[in-house]
Amino acid sequence: MPYLFINTSDALKSYCDDAHKTLTEGDFLTIDTEFIREKTYAAQLCLIQVSTKDHAAIIDPLAPRIDLEPLFKILKDPACKIVLHAGRQDLEIFLAFMKELPTNIFDSQIAAMVCGFGDSAGYETLVKKICKTSIDKSSRFSNWAQRPLSKRQLDYAIGDVTYLRDIYTFLMSDIKKQNRESWIQEEIQDLINPQTYVPNPKKLLHKIKLRTSKPHVLARALALVNWRESQAATLNKPRQ
Repeated sequence: MPYLFINTSDALKSYCDDAHKTLTEGDFLTIDTEFIREKTYAAQLCLIQVSTKDHAAIIDPLAPRIDLEPLFKILKDPACKIVLHAGRQDLEIFLAFMKELPTNIFDSQIAAMVCGFGDSAGYETLVKKICKTSIDKSSRFSNWAQRPLSKRQLDYAIGDVTYLRDIYTFLMSDIKKQNRESWIQEEIQDLINPQTYVPNPKKLLHKIKLRTSKPHVLARALALVNWRESQAATLNKPRQ
């Protein structure tokens, strides 16, 4: 599918106005992001890819003075179906920008599990099995913050939302046929709960794998984990 590259507020508003109308008439929006966070605590949003049945687009959030509010208006509208794959990190980014989460979402990784594709099915796996094609992975580990981006990078990025349209249609049909729509709701509710994205010090402490269960040691370690989290956020440095 041909796609637009959007790096101005006017172009984004025009795209989103058309998309919003289409979505409220029964279409769905597939969405993905490219970001980097190797050197920061918070993810740096570098690209947003979207697609309706009519048009696919790559939005450049690093473009000077671009206003992303028209897109956020769509994401906030419960009448608009938003489709992602393994969308937790994407939703975490949108929560940071919008201060709220989309509520009408569909995660194809959750749906794929319900449909028998196994736990944590990768996007490439679903493209191969459902769309009967493969993805050029050579641009996967690109520096998405660099400009300009190459055509190969952009072609790779847009594939994350164009194939997703066929994947959603296939999975949704299967879920309805098997009457399993309620099966994915618990997982979806977890994704749209803002508390899901609040760091849990006890879970972070568990990752340290201390070789003791002595209460005074655990208490000191938990205090250290809390301090590290606060410092990492303040300095915008990776917690590691």
